Formats: sequence, C-alpha cells, structure tokens
Amino acid sequence: MAEDTRSRVRSAIDELGFVRNESARRLRQGPETHGRASPSRTLGLVVEDLANQFYIDVARGAERALNEAGATAIWSTSDGSPAKEERCLELLAEQHAAGMLITPVTLDADRVAMLREHGMSVVLVDRALPGVCSATVDHVAGGHAAVTHLLRQRPGRIAFVTGALAGSSPSIRPVRDRLVGAAQALEGIDMDKPAILSEPAMTTTAGQAAARRLLALKRPPSAVFCANDMMAIGLLNELLRVGVKVPEEVAVVGYDDIELAATAAVPLTTVRQPRLELGQTAAELLLAETEGAEGHMHQRIVLTPELVIRESA
Repeated sequence: MAEDTRSRVRSAIDELGFVRNESARRLRQGPETHGRASPSRTLGLVVEDLANQFYIDVARGAERALNEAGATAIWSTSDGSPAKEERCLELLAEQHAAGMLITPVTLDADRVAMLREHGMSVVLVDRALPGVCSATVDHVAGGHAAVTHLLRQRPGRIAFVTGALAGSSPSIRPVRDRLVGAAQALEGIDMDKPAILSEPAMTTTAGQAAARRLLALKRPPSAVFCANDMMAIGLLNELLRVGVKVPEEVAVVGYDDIELAATAAVPLTTVRQPRLELGQTAAELLLAETEGAEGHMHQRIVLTPELVIRESA
C-alpha cells in the first residue's frame, strides 16, 4: 500500500473510532483450532499491578471460575496508568470480549456505559460504582480491626503509613476506607493524633522510606498500621536493619496477608483479604451478567476481612 493511501486510512480510522474485528479476521483465516473458546466466551481481566501478590491471587481466583465455566480469560495490567488502562480496554474491544473484570484506575460510570453500548459487560473488583456489579471487601472493618489490635498490644502513639491519598481515582478508595476504619478505632481514646505518612507508591521501597521518616520524628510512634503488606514488610525490614526491635519497640500491622507476610524476618500480623474468593465472586457476577438472564440486577457483594495475628504485633 502506498504511503499516502496508508495515511488516509489511518486518518479515517482515527475519525471514525474504528476497532478491528478480531473475530472476523479469524473467520477469514479459517476455523479455529479444536478446543479453543469462541470469541463470545472470551472475557477480560484487567488488574492494577501484577507485581503485587494480592492482584495475582485475585486474578487466579477469577480465572479459575471463568475456566470452569468454559470461558477464556485474557489477563492484562494497567500498572496504575490511565493511558495503559485505556489500551487494555481497546484490546478487549478488539478481541470482542463479552465482558471484563477490572480494578479500575480512572474508569467511571460514563466509560462503563460506553463499553456496555458496545456489548461488553463490566464488573468491578475491589471498587464500586452505582449501577455496576462489584465484588469488594469491607476495608473500613479491616482498618478498625488492625488498629484495635495495635491499641491492645502497644498503647501509645500510632502512625498510619499509606500510599497517595490525593485525587479522585477509584483506586484510592480502598486505602481511604482502611484509614476511616483506623480512625474509628481511635474515637473516644485520649491519645495524641496519629501521624499519617503518605508515600507515592505502596511498595517495599516505599515502606523503607516511610520507616526512615518515622524514625526522624521528634516522637516516633510505638505502633504502625500500613495500608498493605508490601509497605509493612519494607518498613519492618528497615526498622530491623537500624536496630529497632519489632514488636518490643515498634509493633507493625499490615494489610492483605500476601504469602510473604508469614515468611517475613518477623512474621507479619496483618488483615487477610479473601483474595481468591474475591476474584471468584467477581467472575461469577460477570458470568451471570454476560449470560444476559432476564431481570438481571446489578449487585455489590462485600466480603469480610480477617485479622491474622503473628509476631510483629
């Protein structure tokens, strides 16, 4: 194809919002190989961070349920990027997926409506929007349980270590809810206001940085609640590295109960999220919606987290 013709085609594609019909392309190439799911049974799974064990476990639970129902799951990750999230949505549209599970970064009700207009069902994982099916966890209860336990173990000044809290992204809501629960556990207790340290990411490196900031405070805390286990493990490792005893001098509680929590240098007390169940529940909601049963009602299913007591607090 000549370059000027190619340019005109690209301009037309951009203007019309064309999405390649992948199923039609496969029809032109001939029948699919035996045993492969038909395009209508292809479902997407878009998670925020596949480097985080929490999202891997959620995805595994979802994929297991989808595969048992005879559907093919396409995994992708947004890496917390709105632009990459949009590319993931475009890929699923190109594959003519019947629906998707997503832990959204910026996906809102208007974008969900557009996806539905193009025949794609949407179920949210660990997030919620009005009129959209979702499977979530009661993070307020989880934060309350974490801080209630810390108050029993190490009464004194408490610090909260978290990721970024500014903005309106749906991904911030679970973390905010954990802090709401933590604050509720402190209501009516005569003690200093907790220190809140926010880091740009929720990684082990961010946890290490938070530990250094905490130790530099005029009055370092005696107990720390971290918004996830990755931050808690990084913080715990840094405290141990500089000679701070855990839990004798500083007690630490995390959130998620990823596999690394039990094998940390000091096994981590944490709030366990039912990760596999969360993914499975979301997948079941998606299967019900894509089957198009008459009278389908959007649901929000809320699972309960569980405090797991180990040696760090």
